[in-house]
Amino acid sequence: MKRIRYSVATSLDGYIAGPNGEYDWILMDPDIDFAKIYERFDTLLMGRKSYEVTHAQGGGAMFGMDTYIFSRTLRQTDCPDVTVVSEHPEETLAAIKEKPGKDIWLFGGGSLFRSLLEFGVVDSVEVAIIPILLGGGVPLLPELEKRTELKLARHEVYQKTGTVMLEYALI
Repeated sequence: MKRIRYSVATSLDGYIAGPNGEYDWILMDPDIDFAKIYERFDTLLMGRKSYEVTHAQGGGAMFGMDTYIFSRTLRQTDCPDVTVVSEHPEETLAAIKEKPGKDIWLFGGGSLFRSLLEFGVVDSVEVAIIPILLGGGVPLLPELEKRTELKLARHEVYQKTGTVMLEYALI
């Protein structure tokens, strides 16, 4: 069965985007093999806000992956290059996880992350901590209803930029 993996960059103070949605502070460490990271996935999950940012920059379906946008306001006719999920997200997610193939990348969107955590479908949390303090912005995780325990599965420090990669499994 496919796994849903929340893979995201965050500032040291816990923001995935700056106060105006900016992400120019995310360092691209030359030792991180992004092609290898992308190869692990064939499906992408995004919230509406993340989709609108990537779509405005000329992206829709990203990296050639099957892309699902979770939104109550977007219409499928307005987004022909992706699948819009507006109703019954639990059923859609169960069906996606049952398909053969690679894992599922939960891309950006702290609100979508929180919702999927509450549904109990997130399998791992993979965070690249960027050595910067933003002081405000979009939080890694908006308030959660209940505590979620994690177990460290892997870690790596990238000396050139000071980025720390952490991978946690949900307990």
